[in-house]
Amino acid sequence: MFDTINLGAFVVAGLLLNITPGADLLYIAGRSGAGGVKAGVVAALGIGAGCFFHILFAAFGLSLVLATSATAFTVVKMVGAAYLVYLGVVSLRSAAARGSDDGLAPALPRDSLGRVFAQAILVNTLNPKVALFFLAFLPQFVSPQASQPALSFLFLGCLFNINGTLVNLLFAVAAAQIAGRYRRHEGIGRALKGAVGALFIALGLRLAISSQN
Repeated sequence: MFDTINLGAFVVAGLLLNITPGADLLYIAGRSGAGGVKAGVVAALGIGAGCFFHILFAAFGLSLVLATSATAFTVVKMVGAAYLVYLGVVSLRSAAARGSDDGLAPALPRDSLGRVFAQAILVNTLNPKVALFFLAFLPQFVSPQASQPALSFLFLGCLFNINGTLVNLLFAVAAAQIAGRYRRHEGIGRALKGAVGALFIALGLRLAISSQN
């Protein structure tokens, strides 16, 4: 119906990619630690919502702008990098603050669930590498004889995102449970806050120096 090929291989490859550590999983881990299961789940859903933007861009060819325009790619890349560095600095400042009893929890400060959701969308949508990934990955599983390639793109993208969101939800629950075990260990919590902040900054710098290829 959707003119796809090798769907089983697509699902397996997608799941393997979804468990690869990156900014999305790091953000979910931070929010799960800071606010528990509820905040982690909201973060995972926000990442999934951001992913839908990339799916639509890929399906209707808008990602080609990022793939072919060095200026557009650089602008989006630098904004995304700056945002990741900002989140990292916030986390490091939280790690340096004394008198907190949150233990492992505050990889990022406590915020409303709406803000957590919005930040998760930005973490995902401001990464141009995600857009280019969909543009390169999805066409391999669209049949050359597809009568409506855009529909095939949308189907594969939604399938990838649904599976990815399920993985992220499980990860959020696990991260929140692990965080709960260490809430009373302030030293461990402060060290992990600092590590999360440093990783965010490293991811932001890596994105800043990345190329389109």
